[in-house]
Amino acid sequence: MSTLIAISGLGIICLLLEILNLRKILIPVTLIGLIAALGLTVTEFYLGESFLGTDKYNMVVTSGFSQGFSILFIVLAILIITMSPKFYQDKMVKIADYVALKVFMLAGAVAMVSFGNFAMFFIGLEVLSIAAYVLAASEPKNLKSNEAGMKYFIMGAFASSFILFGIALVYGATGSFDINEIAVNSMLSGMPLWFSIGFIMISAGMLFKASIVPFHFWAPDVYEGSPTLVTAIMSTLVKVAAIGALYKIVSILAAGITPAYQIALIVLSILTMTVGNITAMKQSNIKRMMAYSGISHAGFMMMTLLAIGSSANTVLYYAAAYSLAGVAAFAVILGVCRGKDNEDVSNFFGLIKRQPAMTAVMICAFLSLSGIPIFAGFFAKFFVFGQMLQTNHLILVIFGIINSVIAVSYYLGVANVMITKEPETTERLRVPFEYKAVAVAAIVLNLLLGIFPNLIMGLTL
Repeated sequence: MSTLIAISGLGIICLLLEILNLRKILIPVTLIGLIAALGLTVTEFYLGESFLGTDKYNMVVTSGFSQGFSILFIVLAILIITMSPKFYQDKMVKIADYVALKVFMLAGAVAMVSFGNFAMFFIGLEVLSIAAYVLAASEPKNLKSNEAGMKYFIMGAFASSFILFGIALVYGATGSFDINEIAVNSMLSGMPLWFSIGFIMISAGMLFKASIVPFHFWAPDVYEGSPTLVTAIMSTLVKVAAIGALYKIVSILAAGITPAYQIALIVLSILTMTVGNITAMKQSNIKRMMAYSGISHAGFMMMTLLAIGSSANTVLYYAAAYSLAGVAAFAVILGVCRGKDNEDVSNFFGLIKRQPAMTAVMICAFLSLSGIPIFAGFFAKFFVFGQMLQTNHLILVIFGIINSVIAVSYYLGVANVMITKEPETTERLRVPFEYKAVAVAAIVLNLLLGIFPNLIMGLTL
């Protein structure tokens, strides 16, 4: 609860700095505030309770799961906002709006994994979603940005309506929005049919938010059309927030997990991995490739829903490994495609001759996303596969391994052109320090998680 209040207050401070015309200190103040919130969250994690005491109405729950994901979200927000000054250097008059929206997105993400009441969950979901809609369309003179914002808004509103209707049906069946009462009441015999219908509707809406096949069609167009920094936060923070929230919801409504629901999860996981990877192979725009890559990784993270009782650490570890590698890759994309009107793979031809450090970071990020040791991405898949073998879902392990092999082909295909292709110009590429710092920091954190997986897997969530 303290984390949520601190982050929400920081978003308001960002807007006040704009009113007071103090834009020059906006980024330093925001980063200091986020670091302070991170310290607060880490301290609460080890204390096991909020500094503000127990929430009387149980709207926000301080647990190992919520605090673990909150720490990850804050780290991602710090990395993204560090890159904001260079990205918005031509729009400094509006930078407070952009940064405040990102901070409010963070608050929404924290609420989505910390809720103790479905009303709080929906508020967090909408805070995150509305900020994302605005940021996707934040380049009004760019037709692709306008298209991305409109598509995201229409499809997102449709998904939110499904979730809201599902919550209403669950309330009608259990008589409460409180997650503890719902969990207890749902275990009683004779639950009405609309409880299961509500559970399915909530799940369907969250599958859209996580871009799971067949609810993934919006992602490539939205990712490509949105400003690259916005794409970075949508493909990392927004996606893992949706996965974390879905995991918590499924654990609360576990009584609704029927054999048919499990089969649906298995089929959707296989389809998501396969469609995402095969389609990514055909992409020439690297943002679209990263969109389909993110779809495939969502399929891997979905597997944890089949082992709800024992996979909380696993889903957090996978989310951290994927999102840190994603931030590192997008930091390189921002540096390489800076000042250009597209993000085609051709921009990366011969990058090793023009910017060897960024080439190394990009290759490391792709190795992690591919699942190659010693990066965290390898152990993330290893732990997920271990969970599936324990729950006798061998078919998912087989498809997971096949898809990992497919992913290597297009990730290393980009690495290949960075090394073997001749660049259009031999002039050294100048990448802003902020992009370099974030890229290196993200990949180092990813590597540390790979070397010391017990930093997360040793936790009890």
